[in-house]
Amino acid sequence: MIERRSALILAAGLAAAGAARAQDADPRMAERAIGKPDAPVTVIEYFSLTCGHCAAFHRDTLPRVKRDLVEPGRVRMIWRDFPLDQVGLMAAMVARALPAERYEGFISTLFSTQDRWAFARGADPRRELARLAAVAGMSQEAFDAASTDQELGRAILEMRVNGQQEFNISSTPTFVFGSRVVPGNIAYDRFATIVGETR
Repeated sequence: MIERRSALILAAGLAAAGAARAQDADPRMAERAIGKPDAPVTVIEYFSLTCGHCAAFHRDTLPRVKRDLVEPGRVRMIWRDFPLDQVGLMAAMVARALPAERYEGFISTLFSTQDRWAFARGADPRRELARLAAVAGMSQEAFDAASTDQELGRAILEMRVNGQQEFNISSTPTFVFGSRVVPGNIAYDRFATIVGETR
């Protein structure tokens, strides 16, 4: 059974303790994004790899967002981790440990296969993640190192804490359009409308 509150408790503890800003120094915590840096609108998505609503957005809406808004240069999408549980945290750690150019493809794979590795009855999430990471080019040794790297885990949870503090993020997915915070899975038409309203 996934302990969803475990990561929440640890994240709160990190905030209270004033954790060091590990993401400032760790290249694995560098920004993961698509789109032109000078796009007129930047959208930040806070997501968890074990969130079904996040998976639905990535499956149903993101392909059109990429085609119609990102590729033409209107939007830059930035991804920020907001793990909801220990399995989501482990998946985020593995994704961050891959070379940056493989990140988007890997999280897309995790979202499209979420029912098999995160929630399938009798499945071992760690074993399934290792198998998917191997397809992405990660050795078992590298997977073992990434999935148990406490410093990386703390940095990801600090990203979550920063989202809570800066934008009052409390659920996933949540999108930040400029300074406007919009929680929940968003259909393309509403997403495009909000982009048009963002300055």
